[in-house]
Amino acid sequence: MSKKKEIVKNGISFGTCLAMVISFTTWKSIFWAIVHGIFGWLYVIYYIIRY
Repeated sequence: MSKKKEIVKNGISFGTCLAMVISFTTWKSIFWAIVHGIFGWLYVIYYIIRY
């Protein structure tokens, strides 16, 4: 069970980081990078669908 929690935690961290990088690269705004980092994977999925 501990291994599953670690995998999920790493996945969430990766999604958050990826969302922040994509956001900053696209919008050049630290504010939006933080907002999109909070939403994590939702922004990554939105970006893939939109662009």
